[in-house]
Amino acid sequence: MTEPITLKDYIEYSSGAVVSKTLKENRAGTITLFAFDAGQGLSEHSAPFDAVVQVIDGEGQFIIGGEEHNVKAGQLIIMPANVPHAVRAKQRFKMLLTMLRA
Repeated sequence: MTEPITLKDYIEYSSGAVVSKTLKENRAGTITLFAFDAGQGLSEHSAPFDAVVQVIDGEGQFIIGGEEHNVKAGQLIIMPANVPHAVRAKQRFKMLLTMLRA
């Protein structure tokens, strides 16, 4: 991908689903775009790497280490390695996830 893209237009919502599209993956990490329909989410889990989430449309709810954060379009949050976290969509939202392996 060498041409500019508009992130929020690069992935579409799907009724009752979470849609993901990997933009780049290598040894250093991954960059993945997500679109969550209202009521969808990712159950609590942890990862061995830090992850940076940037909300690009709507607002998402992130529970990180038991603490709830509402993150709106234009904001980002860091999910530290090995800390349990979950994602919930009270409304539709899109996010860019950058997983840092190194």
